[in-house]
Amino acid sequence: MTPKTERPLEILLVEDNPYDEELTMHSLRKHHLANRIEVVRDGQEALDFIFCRNRYAQRDIRDTPRLILLDLKLPKVDGLEVLQHLKSDERTRTIPVVMLTSSREERDLVESYRLGVNSYIVKPVDFEKFSESVRQIGYYWLLLNQQPSF
Repeated sequence: MTPKTERPLEILLVEDNPYDEELTMHSLRKHHLANRIEVVRDGQEALDFIFCRNRYAQRDIRDTPRLILLDLKLPKVDGLEVLQHLKSDERTRTIPVVMLTSSREERDLVESYRLGVNSYIVKPVDFEKFSESVRQIGYYWLLLNQQPSF
């Protein structure tokens, strides 16, 4: 008998705002876009999760998410620093990262792309528009986009 394996991790949501977390989760589930979503609430926890440190030490680093939705303004370690670590490590470089943020600052946009973000989306304030944005992100990155399997 083969051991039961967990479903692959599809999305890592890095979000410190409980309201935005709830809206994102609701939209992804409503549209059946992800079966396994992990949520972390600050940049340090995101790095610990991805690189299997501290409370995530037992995690297998090869169980990488298919997509990371990353907020920019995070406690402890900001989204740009998380992005920099992800894109500078051979093991995590190819994971698609979508910056999902409320920042409209040009310098944040430019720096995100300089560090290798795959997409930069400003969170709409309107609930329906936010939900539709998340649906489109999930649809594109999880269903349409082709990723290499390493």
